[in-house]
Amino acid sequence: MKLDFMKFNLSEILSTTMVLFAIIDILGAIPVVIELRRKAGHIESEKASLVAAGLMILFLFLGESLLKVIGLDVESFAIAGSFVIFFIAMEMVLGLTIFKEEAPETVSIVPLAFPLIAGAGTMTTLLSLKTEYHTQNILVGILLNILFVYFVLKNTNRLEKLFGKSGLNILRKAFGVILLAIAIKLFRNNTGL
Repeated sequence: MKLDFMKFNLSEILSTTMVLFAIIDILGAIPVVIELRRKAGHIESEKASLVAAGLMILFLFLGESLLKVIGLDVESFAIAGSFVIFFIAMEMVLGLTIFKEEAPETVSIVPLAFPLIAGAGTMTTLLSLKTEYHTQNILVGILLNILFVYFVLKNTNRLEKLFGKSGLNILRKAFGVILLAIAIKLFRNNTGL
């Protein structure tokens, strides 16, 4: 896929960055990260961030080809993705647990980099974003988010003290509502409704 440097667009970069920020929800995951750190004793922030970035960039460029191999189009995947995003948003807003994850011993890669940071919702969102935005703008959005993820992973304890439990809960619910709106927009844009 060719990158056209003339199509760098600040509005698209901001939109993709905010969408990915909401779906990755690293601030909402701070309690999970703290629990993983407690169980493992240490989290390799650099490794987790690099693996998550690699997975997202790989899927951004090869995801569409992979879908063609299994006979799906991007619009169908985007519609399916809108449902995944909708359910993730419902979890965030209502405090439900729909998706259950188990935490194995090697936490920096699994489950931290995948699926917590670069999970099904993130991958689905990347392909959905490709139906609306230029690839290079999505790439910048990925990189900005990974920098933020790295910062959060390095400073989890400080951020927990700064926001407090109620502050993190408010952030999680606010981004949940944003995700609900994103899910509805993706569904409408790819169904023509």
